[in-house]
Amino acid sequence: MVNCEKEPAPGADDRQLLEQAAAGDPASFDSLMDRYCRPFVRLAYSLVGDAAAAEDVVQETFLAAFSGMRSFRWAASVRTWLVSILVRQAARHRRREGLRKHALLEEAEAKPAGDAVRQADMKMDLAWALEGLDERYRQAIVLREIEGLSYDEIARVLSVPRGTVESRLHRARAALREKLSGRGR
Repeated sequence: MVNCEKEPAPGADDRQLLEQAAAGDPASFDSLMDRYCRPFVRLAYSLVGDAAAAEDVVQETFLAAFSGMRSFRWAASVRTWLVSILVRQAARHRRREGLRKHALLEEAEAKPAGDAVRQADMKMDLAWALEGLDERYRQAIVLREIEGLSYDEIARVLSVPRGTVESRLHRARAALREKLSGRGR
């Protein structure tokens, strides 16, 4: 189980932490995990649609990163490298588990009133629409619109040319528009 309770410690940048961890300092890798735990759980949740599964994916991501940190290519950013591992782990998890249904958003379980109801409905509609996307398109749209990665960063994470990223994003947006327009959004 991933523990995201610790606040990331200020100090060294990602590259320094990875270099120190690769040199045998496990506390440096712990600091890197603390830094990315929360955002990675959110990203994993966007990709797999289940909170417990998201934590598993993040744990698998950090395990894979720890065992493969000596193979890190220093041309990439540490964050991009970690996100690419997370995306692969999420895809493996979806294949392995055969997840096809998105869990309801936690906020929707509460009974909000007024505008909050409409916002919860919109979030549920968006989660439903994302779940229905082909995995390649869902990965691209989540990395761009939720994680805020640039087209070049997405290309590195997904190991595809930038033009493929642009094409996938275009198709993902069109598919989302079509799905959501059928729901009056």
